[in-house]
Amino acid sequence: MTRLRTTAPLLLAAGLAALAVTTVRDAGCDDPGHYDLRADGTWSLVGGCVDPGDLVVPPPTVTDPVPPTEQSRS
Repeated sequence: MTRLRTTAPLLLAAGLAALAVTTVRDAGCDDPGHYDLRADGTWSLVGGCVDPGDLVVPPPTVTDPVPPTEQSRS
């Protein structure tokens, strides 16, 4: 029983790792992209399989500020 408790998580992790590698390999992306260093010191992803239209960005929500409550003086 102790041996099963020791090896089961390792076997599960190895199976999940193999599944992840297979998924990435079969994703169908010919150009995985690469990172370039910009002049301002930041990195930029060039190429890849994600188009800007693939990203869903919700519109910003604007909330009205809460008016300050008046404190009564007693």
